[in-house]
Amino acid sequence: MNELREPKFADEGGSDYEVYIRTDELLALQPEPDTWKHRDELLFTVVHQSSELWLKLAVAEIDHALLNIAQEKIQAACRYLARARDCIHYTTSQLPMLEKMTPWDYQHVRTALGHGSGFDSPGFRNLRISLKNLVDSMRGALAGANLTLEELYLSVDENEALYSLAELLVDLDEELMIWRSVHVKVIERTIGGTVSGTQGTPVEVVRNLRDRSIMDELWEVRDDLTGRADRELATD
Repeated sequence: MNELREPKFADEGGSDYEVYIRTDELLALQPEPDTWKHRDELLFTVVHQSSELWLKLAVAEIDHALLNIAQEKIQAACRYLARARDCIHYTTSQLPMLEKMTPWDYQHVRTALGHGSGFDSPGFRNLRISLKNLVDSMRGALAGANLTLEELYLSVDENEALYSLAELLVDLDEELMIWRSVHVKVIERTIGGTVSGTQGTPVEVVRNLRDRSIMDELWEVRDDLTGRADRELATD
């Protein structure tokens, strides 16, 4: 059994875990103490770098789901979209760590950011592209099944996989709305609610984006179904 303890990649240095995960490179990506303008730069960096990794995984899962949708493997696509949804959830769950900085300590960290802003996040930029493609695929799948969204929601038993796909888009949309809501409260708690961010964007602009949807029809169909129920199921 001792041979199982011997690294297979010994010639590359370190344990197999360190070589495969590339821990030396990974842990060198955060600012070192001798460069800190404030010690909370490490906290700020770890939260945001972790977010970028989760978003990178979310994009990869959505893109793989798109391949499955194109091959009419709807149930398989749903499995990968569930992973993407959870990636966004994990991105949200670490935001409260930023509230562990005092508002004044963050002002010191902020001086190290230059004009850095979450609007420049490659993770969210790529996520927006993948989600747009996902919405197009959802619409295409509905057209291929010769169904409107309302018809789909009225015939779930006959179209279970496609319904699951639609609901996962709702899940993704809702997770993004939750992320924005938490993010706004972190911003307000940290720098205030009537000021501007590092690129001069007023906090109110960010606040107004909270409920933006990737696919408005997914929410509007709820109104349509309620209206239909009021007409067809109402009792005296």
